Amino acid sequence: MLTPAVEEYLEAIYKMLQGDRPLIAARLAETMDVSPPTVADMLKRLQEGGFVKVSRKDGITLTRKGKESAETLVRRHRLAERLLTDVLGLPWDEVHEEACRLEHAISDPVETKLLEVLDNPETCPHGHPIPGVKARGRRQETRPLSTLGVGEEGVIERITEEEPQLLQYLADLGMLPEAKISVREVAPFKGPLLVKVAGAQYALGQEVAAKIMVRKR
Repeated sequence: MLTPAVEEYLEAIYKMLQGDRPLIAARLAETMDVSPPTVADMLKRLQEGGFVKVSRKDGITLTRKGKESAETLVRRHRLAERLLTDVLGLPWDEVHEEACRLEHAISDPVETKLLEVLDNPETCPHGHPIPGVKARGRRQETRPLSTLGVGEEGVIERITEEEPQLLQYLADLGMLPEAKISVREVAPFKGPLLVKVAGAQYALGQEVAAKIMVRKR
């Protein structure tokens, strides 16, 4: 049986591998907020358990066993977030931490029932896909809001970071998944964007805009 600590590492590795950068121990230590020796000990444990491979060329990668375990955990986390928002009515900026606690306790039968009750949701409240749930329609390519030019518009697909203050800020501005958004102005020298969403205009910094993924309308 996997311990919560091992599961947390597998979940973090899975999410970090969704990007296009090789995953190295230093980045993992930074994400987990632990020391390099602590990460080294856990990676050794994960390798011995057959969950990961580590090489100089490819960095840290998940084995088939590791990927399956990670996807199960991520799926249960995101289903828990859906339960907390859709059924219990918690704000979307509060559910991530609660789901982190719940995900370790969800069994196979409970997961099956959650999928049934929630009608097989494709994404979590923040727009991230739920592994193992078949998409009803073709998923379109997304790009960061920060890469859109003046006059371009799109639909918010997901928020890349589930940081509570960021989520609360975006919710206050109406920048939620499926909201239509357009770029009205872009300040020079990588300055803020003036965007329109829900009938109102807001100045949005490049750093925040880079965390909002949009698809074409």
